[in-house]
Order: sequence, then C-alpha cells, then structure tokens
Amino acid sequence: MQPRVDGPAVFGIPVDFILFALVLLGVALFHKHTLKVAVAGLVAIATYKLAFTGFHEGPGAQGLVNHLAHEWVILANLLGLLLGFALLSRHFEESHVPLELPRILPDDWKGAFLLLVIVFVISSFLDNIAAAIIGGTMARAVFSGRVHIGYLAAIVAASNAGGSGSVVGDTTTTMMWIAGVDPLVVLDAYIAAGTALVVMGWFAARQQHAYSPIMKDTPPGTRVDWARVAIVAFILGVAIAANVVANLHFKAVLDDFPVIGAAVWVAILLSAAVRRPDWSVMPETIKGSVFLLSLVTIASMMPVEKLPAASWQTTFGLGFVSAVFDNIPLTALALKQGGYDWGMLAYAVGFGGSMIWFGSSAGVAISNTFPEARSVGLWLRHGWHVALAYVVGFFVLLATLGWVPTEKHGGAIDAPAAAQPRR
Repeated sequence: MQPRVDGPAVFGIPVDFILFALVLLGVALFHKHTLKVAVAGLVAIATYKLAFTGFHEGPGAQGLVNHLAHEWVILANLLGLLLGFALLSRHFEESHVPLELPRILPDDWKGAFLLLVIVFVISSFLDNIAAAIIGGTMARAVFSGRVHIGYLAAIVAASNAGGSGSVVGDTTTTMMWIAGVDPLVVLDAYIAAGTALVVMGWFAARQQHAYSPIMKDTPPGTRVDWARVAIVAFILGVAIAANVVANLHFKAVLDDFPVIGAAVWVAILLSAAVRRPDWSVMPETIKGSVFLLSLVTIASMMPVEKLPAASWQTTFGLGFVSAVFDNIPLTALALKQGGYDWGMLAYAVGFGGSMIWFGSSAGVAISNTFPEARSVGLWLRHGWHVALAYVVGFFVLLATLGWVPTEKHGGAIDAPAAAQPRR
C-alpha cells in the first residue's frame, strides 16, 4: 500500500480541514438544506482526496474503496440504530407511558429537571441515541408538544453525559473498553457529567417551564398499551445483549459486521407480529440518518493524526472539536496515540458533542423528531448552558482527580511536572 500524500495547507492548516469547515459552515447557514450540503460536501471532499492526497488506506479509487470497506461497519451500525430507534420511539409514544409521567413528576420546573435526570440514568445502560429519543418522546408528551430548543439541547446533553461514564452507554466508551481501558477508569467521567447535568439542567428546566409548563394531570382515558411496552423492552434488551455478548466473546466480529444495528432490526421484525411499527416515520428519519452518515464519512477522511499530543489541555479542546467533528474517529485516534486520562477523554468527546445539534448522533436523532432543532444559531442561542456546563464539569473533574493518564491495559503513566496529581 502506498502512503497517503500530505496535501496542500493554508497557514499550516490542511486543506482537508478547511473544506470540512466550509461544509459545517454551510450546515450552519443553510439549516433547511442540511442534507444537500452534507452530501455535496462529501462528494467534493472525496473528489479532492482522490485527486490530491489519497486516503489512509491508499491513493486513488482503490484507496477510497479500501477506506469505505474499513468504515462500513460503523456506518451500518449507526444507520441501523438511527432507523431502528425511531421505530422504537413510536412504539414507546403509542404505549402511552409518557402520558403517565405527570403522576410522578413535580408540576413545576423541578419536573423538567427530573426528566433530564431520567434520561441521564437511561443512557448509562442504553445507547445514547435511544435515551435521547425516549427523552424527546417523553418531553413532547408531558409538555403538550411544545418543547423549547434549549431543553432539546439539554436532553441531548443528558443522554451524552449519562453514557460518558459507562462502557455500555456510548459507542466511544465501548471502543475504549474493547481497546483494554479499565471500565472503572472510565467511571471517573461521571464526576464531570453529574456536575454538567446539574448546571445545564437547572437553566434548561426553567427555560422549559417558562415556555410550556409540564402537564399537571394525566389525560382522561389514558390506558397503557403493555404490549408496546414489552416490545420496547424486548428491542432494548436485544440491543444490550448483542453489545455485551459481542464485546465479551466475539470482539473480532464487531470489526467485521454491524452486530448491534442488525440485532435491533431482527428484534423489530420479530415483534411486528404483535404490534405493527409506524413505518411513516421512515422517510424523514432516513434523511436525517443520511445527513449524519455523510458527516461521519467526511470526518473519517480527515488527517486526524495531526492532532497534538495527549494532555488535559488537548482533552479540553477535543470537547469543542467534538461539537463539529464526529467523536468516533477522535476516540479511535486517542486510543492509537495513548497517554490519555480516559475518564476525562470520555467526558470531553461524549458531552462535548452536545454543544451543536449535529455534533452527536443523539442530536441528529432528536432533530428527526423536532426539525426546528436543525439550526445551529438557535441551538447555540438557546442551548448556551450546555457549553457552560461542559466547561464547569471539566474543571470540576480536573480539580477533583487531576490529570491521570493511564496505559490502556492498566498502569499509570508518569505525568508531566505541570500536571495536577490525583488527590
């Protein structure tokens, strides 16, 4: 295989990154045409790399084919989860369980806050996409269909925060686990994630309460469809079981086949005999999914090996990078580099993606249900508390435990003199 050629740069910045930035700018400015911008950007960047730099897997058309062959499992898993969990969300909504929440949630801003806590907990053992979609479904029910964009951002942030400290709660933490990172080390992320939940949850809950208060009573005549509840539990159980079993016993299979995405669809098709899925959600969900897959594919083509060496400063910056740059290739690069504080990294790349709606798959999933969220300007304007929470959470973790890099298979790494020791 021929080595990839370093392409031209502007002020030291590779043209690859500049083109990607232009795509992201187009998404921000033309939020009603995000799919067209993302697909056009993917074609343009792939053409540029074909002509000038080649790919990590080699030059020319063969390099592109090899690259897609390397990435297809991740892309297929994401597609399967996004489409599958959209159907799961409709099952959950039509079960009428969300309409029962007013019985247990406080009828003021604290009810909105507690709902975010529920999303956080759900995401600790489920995929963050599922947690975000379930959270959005519950919010739409208890707030009479009027959900503030700032609160939508908080739902996405809560789902990403809940998964950041669990090796079964997020794709990036699962990648760390597979690579040999101790799950107890990743657990440190919850110090930052819990802090961030309190910070952004306080602001977002008050935003939502002022915009549309929570329903005080369950609508008359509400009856829970327990068959649909069972279907939701079955699909989620299959997804968790496939993830855990594959990681524990068939790790090599995860690199060659989209196990989790396929398992979700097997569960959906098997359960269709009990309750028919609402296929009407598919057209819009497919559009949102193709948008995300286009950005993920572009991100995988970037020369991410040019990132600086591991440090707490680099990790802090990666949180902001993760808002526009898919966290899966970022995590893969960090694992290749080594020398990170893995709990801190898990929080940074996980929660950081919440700062912009397309920064995480959970955000894209929410936007399929709430299209008004597809505006970077509105997301930043009303979801400003997510960025604030990220910063506060990060420095609480740094002050509490310090920068403690470890080897992937155990053992501390001697930190630079300027690094803070664990207290």
